[in-house]
Amino acid sequence: MKKKNMAKSPEEFDRRFDDGEDIHDLIDMSKAKITRHGKKVRITLDMAEELVRDIDRVREKIGVDRGALIKVWLHEKVQKEKEGYIGGENK
Repeated sequence: MKKKNMAKSPEEFDRRFDDGEDIHDLIDMSKAKITRHGKKVRITLDMAEELVRDIDRVREKIGVDRGALIKVWLHEKVQKEKEGYIGGENK
């Protein structure tokens, strides 16, 4: 089996992934870690219909589930807010 040329940069890796190339041979799974975030809690959100449509347009474009996209966005926002508190910006 022919070994693939390794990506020379994260940008090249991303481009090759975005182009649909099978990148499994480029990933060193021996260093992979599973992160468990504890018990899951179900929540219910009421949102404007237009906001849901906007979210669905984004998720369809990038090919992910609505719930997964919202979780990622919430996580990113919470991390950013936490950094602000740690840095003393939000008192």
